[in-house]
Amino acid sequence: MTRIVTALALTGLLGLAACADPATETRIADLETQVKDLQAKVTAIESRPGGAAKGAPAVDAAAESEAGELLRQATDLAQALKYDEAKAKLGELKEKYGATRAARSAGRLESELAVVGIDAGELEVENWFQGNASMNDGKATLLVFWETWCPHCRREVPKVQATFDKYNSQGLNLVALTKITKSSTPEKVEEFAKENNLSYPIAKEKDGSMSSRFGVRGIPAAAVVKDGKVVWRGHPARLTDEMIETWLNG
Repeated sequence: MTRIVTALALTGLLGLAACADPATETRIADLETQVKDLQAKVTAIESRPGGAAKGAPAVDAAAESEAGELLRQATDLAQALKYDEAKAKLGELKEKYGATRAARSAGRLESELAVVGIDAGELEVENWFQGNASMNDGKATLLVFWETWCPHCRREVPKVQATFDKYNSQGLNLVALTKITKSSTPEKVEEFAKENNLSYPIAKEKDGSMSSRFGVRGIPAAAVVKDGKVVWRGHPARLTDEMIETWLNG
């Protein structure tokens, strides 16, 4: 049971609600099956006389707990923009507890941190649904990756409008990027933008190139570019006014 609780706690650490890209959905389904199997095994064990299996190594639970704490610290450091310290914590996690669920759950944060500092390159857009922009517009550029079929995107993307309204005049450039996958269509994108009074530029990225470049593994996702470099990658709900003001005033 400890392993299941730890897994759920890790989901809370990194799992700000996101929809998987189609390419990763099979892996997610496999993981969900594994969790269900584990739950069934734990239930069977706990139903035996005496409860947990005899001789089960207590160190597993302790290791998972310590690994989960390292992952939490790494996540907090990344949120504070202390990327080197966050990477160090992830390195310690992999070195000491590489076989734990926490280490496996760290992959998303690790991939986000790997993008920070790279050259952002130019926007690769197939077509614009509304507005237009470039990476050189404004003092910093916020990219938001989303799809109309993703319920978490439908909740978070309209919230970004408030950020755009507040900071666009201060130099924040914002572009929402979609690949038009699964049930999404250009018409649905335009309808969603109109229904939610979205005024910032929205485009279809070219051949998924932007998602690939920015290490997008689940949506919604976001990235911030300043002076040609990626300075942040994460879930859009993690963005704060303090972070944005740091990039605009720095």
